[in-house]
Amino acid sequence: MCSIAGIYNSHENYDIKHEYTTNLLINMNNHLKHRGPDANEYVVLQKCALAHTRLSIRDLITGNQPMMKSIYNNQIYIVYNGEIYNADEIKHELLSLGYEFTTTSDTEVLLQAFIHYGPDFVNKINGIFAFAIYDKANETIYMYRDHFGVKPLYYTISSDATLIFASEIKALFCYPGINPIIDKDGLCQIFGIGPSKVPGSGVFKNIYEVKPGHYIKYNSYGANDITYYRIISAPHNDSYEETIEKTSYLVRDSIQRQMVSDVPVCTFLSGGIDSSIVSSICAKQLSINNKQLDTFSFDFTDNSIYFKSNSFQPEQDRPYVDLMKDYIKSNHTYLTCSIEEMADMLYGSVISRDLPTMADVDSSLLYFCNKVSDTHKVVLTGECADEIFGGYPWFYRHELVNSKTFPWMIDISPRIDILSNELTEYLNLPEYINSVYSSIVSEINMLPEENETERNRRKIGYLNIRMFMQTLLDRMDRTSMYSGLEARVPFADPRIIDYVFNIPWKFKYKNDTEKSLLREAMRGYVPDKILFRKKSPYPKSYNPLYEKILCERMRDILQHGNRKLLDLLDISSIEEFLDSPKDYGKPWFGQLMAGPQMIAYLIQIDYWMTTYNIVLEL
Repeated sequence: MCSIAGIYNSHENYDIKHEYTTNLLINMNNHLKHRGPDANEYVVLQKCALAHTRLSIRDLITGNQPMMKSIYNNQIYIVYNGEIYNADEIKHELLSLGYEFTTTSDTEVLLQAFIHYGPDFVNKINGIFAFAIYDKANETIYMYRDHFGVKPLYYTISSDATLIFASEIKALFCYPGINPIIDKDGLCQIFGIGPSKVPGSGVFKNIYEVKPGHYIKYNSYGANDITYYRIISAPHNDSYEETIEKTSYLVRDSIQRQMVSDVPVCTFLSGGIDSSIVSSICAKQLSINNKQLDTFSFDFTDNSIYFKSNSFQPEQDRPYVDLMKDYIKSNHTYLTCSIEEMADMLYGSVISRDLPTMADVDSSLLYFCNKVSDTHKVVLTGECADEIFGGYPWFYRHELVNSKTFPWMIDISPRIDILSNELTEYLNLPEYINSVYSSIVSEINMLPEENETERNRRKIGYLNIRMFMQTLLDRMDRTSMYSGLEARVPFADPRIIDYVFNIPWKFKYKNDTEKSLLREAMRGYVPDKILFRKKSPYPKSYNPLYEKILCERMRDILQHGNRKLLDLLDISSIEEFLDSPKDYGKPWFGQLMAGPQMIAYLIQIDYWMTTYNIVLEL
């Protein structure tokens, strides 16, 4: 796993200012080196300059980038971040066509496939990726992003038509004239739908991301945004038994494919259904070669003392971790994070994403990933299963299914209450949220035979994949890559999502049990006590000390914080909120972000605006 960066302008000659361009690329790489600490390289061409940092996982010796291939006197270059899980099949096909390979890397497979099949070769790929390919003879650059946005890719176009792109936003600010400006739309995203963001947006003014399932072609004629993949609604004709069998195969095959690596892999094991499935398949696969799987679980210091059961988090995970690690005979490590460490990591979490994040949901994972990276470079996770198989309450609670808004943030009053009256009126968050919701829902092709309830469930399934899952994927990538750890997400395999998206709800929620389809499909791989336990989300702390730390830091901000932020807030409402008991069981975003996380989110916004020297353009 790596980072990529580069610039392109059809009217430039970077050869003439080689030293200046080289220094620019080095600076961009320096801002991204946490993603790839093993190598740092670049190439300067006449119209284009490319940079790459590398985390060596496959082809450890000969896989360095930028990589180049020549064909008919034309040079084709690539910088690539990701992992291609069907690289062997594509390579075998190209070998049969007469192509020769000098490395064992999937980077070369991508480059040769582009040369043979053309820009639409991306339709053949199964993997997580963000890459740029430069066609020198045709003076055209292509930027690609995987089906669901597992890997990030941001870009901007300057006033002189220079394209600047990078794996993370921070590297874009290395280019002269690209500044951290937040306008009305950016504030609407931060306060209205944050920590999510609009697909294709970088939140900062004039900064964008290549949308999942898209690639962008850019040359002297401008930019052309091409959709190569989208989720399609279609009738499901398989029987229940056939559906279970096919789901089981797809999940097992995806996990096995994603174990490909020239360095050892490990898994996150929370004791929940999803991570237990991934860990079980990995352990079984490794045992074939008499190898033992390394697993890691996370919790907070003294959490057993302060844990409070609620509808979102009914029980603790530790007993199930103990059961599962013994079941698969893994080499298990229990990681714990103190309250002070989690609070301090709120700031690093902002740097990892260049934006305010999911508060301690991100900061704690940032801490844990840092610890795992001490011994491993690759981890498989259970992320995305809930979005795909219907694990959240908003898939089956009537009032949420029919909410006609983002069901993970039904009540937006906590967001509005913290803002000044002037900003509340200016932003008009209800109207903004409805506009974003309507825009995404309009992308769905509905089936005429479905009733209103099933249509609403289809909407929720699509919204989860396009928005909520994307937020969690951003979280997983940034928190892991901040320490040079590659996190893979087998449940986000497009073959699984394409199939499961169209499975009727009666199959997914049999006997009024969420994710019943996945549970049935994986019988025998996980003990029934785990397989049929009530869903439990990512762990959070209930230690009152955490709330106390947050309140103290927020009060200090109200006294000495960023003036730009304070002018946007209703100070008296926040002071009243700090003095009142916090509701842990009524989230304002997802299932974990409740009262304390609102304080943490504001702390992050203050740090973000100060550290990035945000310019407000209202």
